[in-house]
Amino acid sequence: MRLTLRLNGDRVRAFHVALAERLSRLPGVELAVDARPAPGGVPRSAEALFQLETLIHRLPANGTAKRVPLSTLASHARPSGPADLTIDLVGDVEPQGRRVWRLAYDGVCGEEALLALILAGRTPFVRLEQNGATVSEGRLGTEYHGIALASFQDMLARTAGLIIAAVNGAARSSLPVLPEPLSEAPAPALPSATKLGVRAAKATARRIVQQIYHLCYNAPHWRVGWRKTGGRDLYELRAHPQSGWRDLADDGSRFYADPFPVLYRGQVTLFVEDYIHRTGKAILSAVAFGPSGPMGTPKPVLELPYHLSYPFVFERDGEMWMVPESSANRTVDLYRATAFPGSWVKEATLLSDIVASDATLIEHGGRWWMFATVRDGGGAFSDQLHLWSGPDFRGPWTPHPKNPLLIDIASARPAGHMVSRNGQLLRPVQDCRRSYGAALGIARVTQLDESGFEQVVETILNPGAGWAGRKLHTLNEAGGLEFIDGSAMAPRWKRTQIQDPMPTAGGEKT
Repeated sequence: MRLTLRLNGDRVRAFHVALAERLSRLPGVELAVDARPAPGGVPRSAEALFQLETLIHRLPANGTAKRVPLSTLASHARPSGPADLTIDLVGDVEPQGRRVWRLAYDGVCGEEALLALILAGRTPFVRLEQNGATVSEGRLGTEYHGIALASFQDMLARTAGLIIAAVNGAARSSLPVLPEPLSEAPAPALPSATKLGVRAAKATARRIVQQIYHLCYNAPHWRVGWRKTGGRDLYELRAHPQSGWRDLADDGSRFYADPFPVLYRGQVTLFVEDYIHRTGKAILSAVAFGPSGPMGTPKPVLELPYHLSYPFVFERDGEMWMVPESSANRTVDLYRATAFPGSWVKEATLLSDIVASDATLIEHGGRWWMFATVRDGGGAFSDQLHLWSGPDFRGPWTPHPKNPLLIDIASARPAGHMVSRNGQLLRPVQDCRRSYGAALGIARVTQLDESGFEQVVETILNPGAGWAGRKLHTLNEAGGLEFIDGSAMAPRWKRTQIQDPMPTAGGEKT
């Protein structure tokens, strides 16, 4: 296939070079780049904001938004004849009988449209279309809300992933339905140079405040909530219970998150991410629960040289198994309990050389399925869903032919065990549109097979009167007990049991 990539030659970025290289490596693709200059583009005042943010937030200088010379694309010649497909990133290619895919953010072409949405605090809706018909679409996200450059780079990287998937034939033409309709207001205009200057000044002030804040607070400090369901869980209530939630106490020197309970031999045991502020790294801990709550404090059960979280535990073949998140090691590993709950041995590496978040397994339709969000080629950790399937939970695991199955910051990332209710498969998901782990969605899976995956998000639960704090992130239950988690801020001077009070770097959860 002869493919032409149309971009603005006056605004060439590392993103364009990486995209061109990935397209040229696709089997059967003969790539040419049309880099004629075009009007528009991110103004110089925004580039100045990027430079300032690079300094004050210590961002790498070689990200996807880095401006590079046009000569960097010299290996990809100008098109010498009609292309079988043109991917238009500028919005100035007239179809005239040709096959043209036009890229737009909230209906507006050009990278300046993406930046305008970011600066307005909106969730960009990216769409590839051909003559008005959708080829592929996604909701873009970032873990760096409030930092324009980092957000811009995350979303450029994920845009590249969407384009590659579309060319590979793995594009999806619709996104999951959400309870709240997206705003139909037109995309905002890019702020003026004056407003961008004001934003730069505010960014500097905000960074100073953040530094002072981090000296005084553990930021963030997550917490786990629990309750007795009384036979009615959140899947039935679709709202916070009137009885509220009880907190799993911590000593202030650490936080607990990612609660995964399991009922094993008549006893509920809760596994959690145990993040120690002093070390800036998490281990996995567990505590037994009785009729009145936790029977003691969580005790370490698995510690490795790298960060661990999301202890996905399950019972099979009379034994207990766990798939913890180990994206910091670029693996997805399977562990077996040798002395439950406190001793675990690694049985297998299910996936390797991959940054996969929150791997979640389910047996469905005679096969095992694994869900995880993948940070492929940069971008956010939470907006790109991949699936694998296998005959057994031990593997071998085969990637779904249509990966990535979903690009959606509102419903891609797993949030706990999937459950079956009345013959329907329900999936808890993270809604990260406002920020990482900001809200909890409940999605009904309508398709899960080798042909594809579809879901409808039926409910979104937010923090508020029923669950104080800034986040609502995970949902699991076992033995009549239900658990969630979220975050707040905890003063450092309350950390009475810390031996070393020095402030440390933040962990994975933000």
